[in-house]
Amino acid sequence: MSETGQARGRPDGSRAFVSLGSNLGERAAALRAARTALAALPRTSLLAASRIYETEPQDRGDQPPFLNQVVCLETALSPRELLDAARRIEHAAGRVRDVRFGPRTLDIDILLFQGVESDEPELTLPHPRLWQRAFVLVPLAELWSLARGMPQVDVAGLAAELAASQTVRPYVAED
Repeated sequence: MSETGQARGRPDGSRAFVSLGSNLGERAAALRAARTALAALPRTSLLAASRIYETEPQDRGDQPPFLNQVVCLETALSPRELLDAARRIEHAAGRVRDVRFGPRTLDIDILLFQGVESDEPELTLPHPRLWQRAFVLVPLAELWSLARGMPQVDVAGLAAELAASQTVRPYVAED
């Protein structure tokens, strides 16, 4: 373990794919801050981040478009510890949980956690809507070569199929 407490190359670290989303405020800055905060977690390393995509809201259309991204972490944290940390990061970004699928400054979801399946109400793994959402699968496909101990799924094929009917476009930062 390094002096910073990062789990760089530890054989007992687990891979986790985590989605980031924002549709309120400075969306790109919120994703950048989330990546930084996740990478700073104890015994955790940020292995890779997908490109950022702009997407239309899925379940509630009466809100601004989202920016979405997927990151791959290696962590010695448990799934529950990672979830608790994600909620703290969301809270620090001003996330308010008042409307299901509503607008948010930051949304962090654990999509997959190496070797773990869970059907707890607070932590369902794999994420229950993962395989139905292009805004998650398109960026996940970019990182799928890092998958270890994950379901055997043609992520790229499923992403392409869903992207034909769900708008997912690379985000171009406005100057």
